[in-house]
Amino acid sequence: MIFLVEDNKADIRLIQEALKDSQLPHEVVTVRNGVDAMAYLRQEGEYVDAPRPDLILLDLNLPRKDGREVLAEIKADPSLKRIPVVVLTTSHNEEDIHHSYNLHVNCYITKSRNLSQLFTIVRGIEEFWLKTVTLPCD
Repeated sequence: MIFLVEDNKADIRLIQEALKDSQLPHEVVTVRNGVDAMAYLRQEGEYVDAPRPDLILLDLNLPRKDGREVLAEIKADPSLKRIPVVVLTTSHNEEDIHHSYNLHVNCYITKSRNLSQLFTIVRGIEEFWLKTVTLPCD
């Protein structure tokens, strides 16, 4: 299951479209802010029965709780830190890139505004993280 944390409706739709044609059957669950992301991952409130994601696609600029804070909380939590997190953002800011890797992000990718390139990026993420690598079972 891919857990998409993204506030932009257009980006959500495009990423879901890119994943729809996948040869790998998987579910995509989306939340639109950092507070809901952490509640989902910690199975709190309405997310008490939420399944554990295989991969997290995380935007940095989120409402209510910034993606940088979400990343820091995920990687500091022993029960969540092994879930691969791919930052997928429009930010080219060097400080964001360094800060994300200092927080142990697994991969930092800048979103393309070109539809074809965005589809290629998303399919590449899926191919690598869900098909090529071996992930720990928890």
